Amino acid sequence: MNFLSQAIAARPEPDWLQLQALPIVETEEPLVPLGLVTSPLRVYPAYFHLGVPGALNQCYVRRPVLTRLQKAARLLPAGIELVVLDGWRPLRVQQYLFDTLSTAMKAHFSSESEAELLARSRHFVAPPSSDPAAPSPHLTGGSVDVTLCDGDGNWLDMGTEFDDISPWSYSAAFEAVGKPSAREADVIENRRLLHSVMTHAGFTNLPSEWWHFDYGNQSWAWYSQGDQAHFGAISLVTLQQRWQEQVAMFPR
Repeated sequence: MNFLSQAIAARPEPDWLQLQALPIVETEEPLVPLGLVTSPLRVYPAYFHLGVPGALNQCYVRRPVLTRLQKAARLLPAGIELVVLDGWRPLRVQQYLFDTLSTAMKAHFSSESEAELLARSRHFVAPPSSDPAAPSPHLTGGSVDVTLCDGDGNWLDMGTEFDDISPWSYSAAFEAVGKPSAREADVIENRRLLHSVMTHAGFTNLPSEWWHFDYGNQSWAWYSQGDQAHFGAISLVTLQQRWQEQVAMFPR
């Protein structure tokens, strides 16, 4: 068995309080758009196509994240391609996703406490936060949601859809199937392939989401057992902001 077919080990959820206590030493790496990156990646901004309010028609990541995505893509066998579904998110989008899931959880688990509902929701959506000391992972530009497709752009079967909130979305879920069917065996191999190339490129995986990987932020530092993160919250710089900064440097 080569490294592309290594089993995915089941891992526990992080201790979120300890994770968010990890220091962030910002490297100031900029956000870069993926729209012009046609090889070896494909880019499909999923939330924009789903009509999520405030979602961008472009995917952005920190520059070192792009380098590692390209490395992961080049590790794939011929005929299989890496698809980026989401990267950096505006706070508005994070708020919408969290509120939407929290509302559904509260309606179904009406007898549970706020703490219990929060725990359920954050398995799949981090609470929105632009706190410099504890930002939501996707607000850092260090989180990416990815999947695989064939050379014709057809999605590979990963067992669930992107952003599915069932137990089957846990990265190692299908590893526990005793006698997998032919379809389940394909899912196992597809997930192993995605997980292998991403981790070999330097990413860490969120155990509850087969599609979610991190580099440089607090989640990455936690799962890689690092003592600090490199990326805090970041925003896109507007043209107005850039001009204001440049004009401020003009001599009077």
